[in-house]
Amino acid sequence: MQAPAPVTIGLLAFFPLLVWRVYARVRRMTGRQKLSRARVWTMLVVFPALIALLAFAAHAHGEALLGLAAGLAIGSVMGLYGLRLTRFEATDEGGFYTPSAYLGIAVSLLLAGRLLYRLVEILRGDPAAVSLALSPLTLLVVGLLAGYYVAYAIGLLRWRAPNVSASSP
Repeated sequence: MQAPAPVTIGLLAFFPLLVWRVYARVRRMTGRQKLSRARVWTMLVVFPALIALLAFAAHAHGEALLGLAAGLAIGSVMGLYGLRLTRFEATDEGGFYTPSAYLGIAVSLLLAGRLLYRLVEILRGDPAAVSLALSPLTLLVVGLLAGYYVAYAIGLLRWRAPNVSASSP
């Protein structure tokens, strides 16, 4: 019996992290949340950096870049729609919001499903599956998630500015 490749071992180690993050995301998307400046800025830094890295990795592959751009556009529109479905509250304790559970969960599960599919392809031994960054469909899904969260974070910042005092976190 052949020993598993290092990529396979790494992906198997990555799988529990993926399951945990999807669970945490789904749990967070189903209720009222305190508006956190740190979380919003984290989204505004991490997702654009991820997109820049993926765009650089796929710069020679036009279909992949097109998938990424389409995902960003669709995700941005979904983020704006998600903001319209969000309930905002300014209280003495600070700002709170209740996001659309269905939309946020759907976006997160779409990415998790795509990554799980790619993991299964890699574990089956498909050599083309290792090149995750070059798949137009995968980049479309990643772009959709990034566009959604960046647009949503910008909307949270815009709502926060006039409604929550500068002294709250």
